[in-house]
Amino acid sequence: MTLLNLPHVLLIVSILFFPVSARPALADPYFLATTQNSFFAAIFNVDKKSLVLKKQKGTSSDDLWIAYGISATTGVTPDVLLQTRQSKETWKDAIAALKLNSQALGVTFGTALQEGAATPLLAEAVVNDVILRYRLLDRGELAALRKAGATSQEVFLAMLGAPRLKQPAREVFSAVRSGSKTWGKMLVDAGLDASGIQQEASALVRSSRSKGS
Repeated sequence: MTLLNLPHVLLIVSILFFPVSARPALADPYFLATTQNSFFAAIFNVDKKSLVLKKQKGTSSDDLWIAYGISATTGVTPDVLLQTRQSKETWKDAIAALKLNSQALGVTFGTALQEGAATPLLAEAVVNDVILRYRLLDRGELAALRKAGATSQEVFLAMLGAPRLKQPAREVFSAVRSGSKTWGKMLVDAGLDASGIQQEASALVRSSRSKGS
């Protein structure tokens, strides 16, 4: 297992023991990563610690999104999907080996797969499909964020702050991208700190599920 180095330890200590307002920019990478992990855990009903452990053991975030996204629509376990991927050149080859119908894997993902998209673009497609499936954002809002250059981590963090700030997610993202505020400052304005990110993400996913049922 990969161990955290001293800079990472110091960053985590500063996040846990000092308020966001004291170091809004320093903690941005942590806020981006932990928000994405929190949404992942809530969407796929997995323990966030086990997710972090998989990453520490070498599984990329992109591969995790793809494996869990496919599992959610096919019933094939993420572990089987990841093991198959390790023995194949591409995700397209792995999916073909398992005889899965690409058209049943989500519209955006299925299209990207058929076009031979690389792993990062496939993972982005899974994220897009999941966000739309759970109605966490509408299609237009998500498209606007992606067109503006938002990464998946940035999409999730903008989505987290938007309801509390009573702003569209694209406006939350634009404020940070323009340099007028950091992600840490956005969380301060939204009344959130590191300790509340998991609970807030889980609440948003539960709310979206209840609306869709």
